[in-house]
Amino acid sequence: MKSFPADDIRDIDALFSRAGLVRSLRGKSSARFRAARTDRAAAVELVRTAPAPRIAGNGVQWLPIPGWTESWLWSGFSTRRGGVSHTYCPEDAPGELNLGFTATDERESVTNNRRLLVAAVTGDEATPLVSLRQFHSNLVVHVRAADGTRARPWKADGIITDEPGLLLAVQTADCIPVLLADRRRRAVGAFHAGWRGTVKRIVETGVGKMQFEFGSRPEDLMAAIGPGIGQCCYAVGEEVLSEFESQFTYGRELFREVYDADAVRTKYPMLFLTQRAPGHSPIGPSLHVDLIEANRRQLMTAGVGEKQIQIVGGCTQCQPELFYSHRGSRGHAGRMMAVIGVGGKTKNRPASRC
Repeated sequence: MKSFPADDIRDIDALFSRAGLVRSLRGKSSARFRAARTDRAAAVELVRTAPAPRIAGNGVQWLPIPGWTESWLWSGFSTRRGGVSHTYCPEDAPGELNLGFTATDERESVTNNRRLLVAAVTGDEATPLVSLRQFHSNLVVHVRAADGTRARPWKADGIITDEPGLLLAVQTADCIPVLLADRRRRAVGAFHAGWRGTVKRIVETGVGKMQFEFGSRPEDLMAAIGPGIGQCCYAVGEEVLSEFESQFTYGRELFREVYDADAVRTKYPMLFLTQRAPGHSPIGPSLHVDLIEANRRQLMTAGVGEKQIQIVGGCTQCQPELFYSHRGSRGHAGRMMAVIGVGGKTKNRPASRC
């Protein structure tokens, strides 16, 4: 492989730095990656706990956003508690609030669950709920009341509106939900940020889209980052670190080496030695990424003030009694929703769209 003089490499790095980027470090050995990282932690040190959920009159338990008291604004994050689904809980347990049309749940149950959530947040189960076909992109769509007649939902990972009477939603089961509200223009947005969407700057794109469509100013925006898989649990490979470092000057700061908190492993490491090649054994630290912090920084980069950003808390994998986790359940999971809307009624209320 051809090598370049150190002076040339420094010149290239300087050009990337001025553009707000860094060179992709793909191809570097794992040992060099680890030698550069010094921040290490136990998983328990990285946990963000969720607040106690609010219980609606219909039994739905959901998380309101602290400080968001505007009378015109509907917003919140669902949990798995409440509802009529029985697919993801023991047979003798009360129903759960699965909000995703998954292959193993009954469509009628999910439809009923969506009505229950809408009623809990808006006070009217007939409020149109507008969701997306998500695919880990940075696409953001602007929806209007007339879009309620569409046969299929938009294919995107961000959704915005300034029309009253619509409740916007993104679905999650580990990925990070982010909600935005413009207090001055009374416009709102919801965004689905997995690690791929985060690398593609879905939240920064959303702020820019609201500026373009509604004339929103970042200083007028409030942001809420909802429950998702925390850095305590989100182990990833070196390729994810490489992707973040290729896009963000602070990319490496989003990662920690996390040690197994198992007291027996810690005290008797020799009992768990294997004959696997280095890097293929569960012994030792694993690399974890903080998607919540990544999206918080994107919001600030886009001009949203630090004090305007609320982190609601809650790790979907740490708290399986409260949240669905795709990773924690090895793919057998329901879906939660982050919802937001401008309270009020449209002139011609469209039919609910899923």
